Amino acid sequence: MDVATLSFGRKTLKILGKQKAIVAVALILIAMLFSSSNIFTRNHLFAFLVVAAPDLVIAFGVTFAVICRACDLSVGSVMCLSGIIAIQLINSGVPVFIAVLIAILSGTVIGFINGFLIVQQKTEAFIITLGMGMLLKGVALFMSNARPVSTQDPAFNSISNSTIIGLPSIVVYMLIIGVLAYCLLRFTSFGRNCYALGGDYEVAEHSGINVVRTKWAAFVITGTCAAIAGVLLSSRINTGSAIYGDLTPLLVNCSVVIGGTSFAGGVGGIAQSGLGIAVMHMLRYCMRMFRIDGVLPGINQHVQTLVFGIVIVAIIAMDCYAIKRKKEDV
Repeated sequence: MDVATLSFGRKTLKILGKQKAIVAVALILIAMLFSSSNIFTRNHLFAFLVVAAPDLVIAFGVTFAVICRACDLSVGSVMCLSGIIAIQLINSGVPVFIAVLIAILSGTVIGFINGFLIVQQKTEAFIITLGMGMLLKGVALFMSNARPVSTQDPAFNSISNSTIIGLPSIVVYMLIIGVLAYCLLRFTSFGRNCYALGGDYEVAEHSGINVVRTKWAAFVITGTCAAIAGVLLSSRINTGSAIYGDLTPLLVNCSVVIGGTSFAGGVGGIAQSGLGIAVMHMLRYCMRMFRIDGVLPGINQHVQTLVFGIVIVAIIAMDCYAIKRKKEDV
């Protein structure tokens, strides 16, 4: 194999390593061209966005923690707990706006506690947030008596099930939160500090950045976004349950990395994380819809799980390869 071929192969792998999420989306959409199910319609697009919206909102928050070289595995429990809190407060006679506000603030408080334990006490984010997730799951089970809870208040149901300017309201809220998160990360000193902190903690600290406050605030944002997602999800399906969100932390954190926001810290952004979530949900949605008349009636659920795992491992491996090549180039 000549030098030119090797050089071309390395450049190709480097490009694919940087744009792996876009490549994955393109391959999924190309595969769906051979399906009997036509997903390239407005209704399918809206259905996809409505289902993916809660995870996208969570991913926007998790992005801040990952850029600061951390992770948050409590977001699934925060999501299910906030939905239960909102519904039970409404059923107790609390106005919808106040109930939703309290539910969201509960996520903010949890994020504050996570930040205190991780940043101030200098503990490992993985262990603390995993333990917090288990604790909150127990609280959710206790509050709901391990049963789904629902409300008949139309105002709460309309939060996620109405339309705004022709779009599903849950999608509009997701886009608003995404734009706000993007602006906060890209156009403020706080966002720049997050990148600096994730790039090199000690250098950021010695350059005058308040690293404790910055990383602490990142966890507060993560908890708040998870609580907002919980309210939106519970409103959409009119149910709050402690069984929700078991796989959400792994799905969201992996999706954020797939999009290009590295666990190494200091790299990535809101758009990249959103694209990573889109890849995971699109893969699941398209596998569910994929069929060829007379040949393939559908994809077995077990096969879907297998393909899902293969794709995650492959894309994460590409991310590791890209990081390795970057270090070698330096």
